Amino acid sequence: MAQESLARSLLDEAGTTYAAQAGITLADKPAPLYRLLVLSVLQSARIKAEIAVAAARELADFGTPERMREASWQQRVDALGRGHYVRYDESTATALGQGADLLLDRYRGDLRRLRKQANGDVGAICNGLTQVPKLGPVGADIFCREAQAVWPELRPYFDKKALRGAEKVGLQAKPEQLAELVDGGDLARFAAACVRVTLEKGVADRVHSRAPA
Repeated sequence: MAQESLARSLLDEAGTTYAAQAGITLADKPAPLYRLLVLSVLQSARIKAEIAVAAARELADFGTPERMREASWQQRVDALGRGHYVRYDESTATALGQGADLLLDRYRGDLRRLRKQANGDVGAICNGLTQVPKLGPVGADIFCREAQAVWPELRPYFDKKALRGAEKVGLQAKPEQLAELVDGGDLARFAAACVRVTLEKGVADRVHSRAPA
């Protein structure tokens, strides 16, 4: 099966970013970038992606660092609970408040300032992201994987989980080769689709049944 056909089938079957699933219309603007950051914090925990997405939706009312900081700890806990994010709700509520403080103090609430300071250096972007409470290297990968839709210097961004999914479905598991299979504007969707192969049962089988022989 041609790699291009397989990539197109994967996009068609599973090419919804987690940001889109969480109701985030991603753009290079402070609010959607912050909401993506919150989603990345939530997905960093050992918890199902669907629960993290649901919790991110519940936290949408606190969709800027200012609003997150103004919200009480209990309000954050309650929102996480409504999303069934219950194993880590209290510690995450604390971390979200601390993260909002950090972003406001260091970047005036605007992650584009972090990007500007990095000056196109992907490693510097990741390092800056990992300063956010509860956002380690895995969380930075999640953020960059999705943010490549609006920050072109991140492209192509396929973390280990995405590469495992690509290999599982029969694609070359190298970022540069994967990037040649789709348009640059589809790379975030493509990376998310690869991750879904890893996390969701049956995706690989459905992709192969959809793709032409």
